[in-house]
Amino acid sequence: MATKQQFSSFADLLTGSDLPVLVDFYAEWCGPCRLMAQTFAQIAPQVKGRVKLVKINTEAYPQLAAQYQVQALPTLVVFRDGAVMARVEGALSGDQILQWLQTQGL
Repeated sequence: MATKQQFSSFADLLTGSDLPVLVDFYAEWCGPCRLMAQTFAQIAPQVKGRVKLVKINTEAYPQLAAQYQVQALPTLVVFRDGAVMARVEGALSGDQILQWLQTQGL
């Protein structure tokens, strides 16, 4: 299960992580995004210790959505050492996310 955490900045969250960070950019009004919340909860035990899962509400943080050129929801972005490593748009099943992460070497 995900827990809410506070960070002084998104950059601190990314650079302060020893693990790659998988960010789900979403909005509350987005139906497929709500499905992704369930999917994140399902895959969390399988990626624990390999990838950190983070959800960013684009309505609350529009500047992050603009900075990372999020044009469709949901958008998943993998960051490593603060830099974008990979991205995919649209809702995915848990198996699809795990397979996608595997193709990224994670």
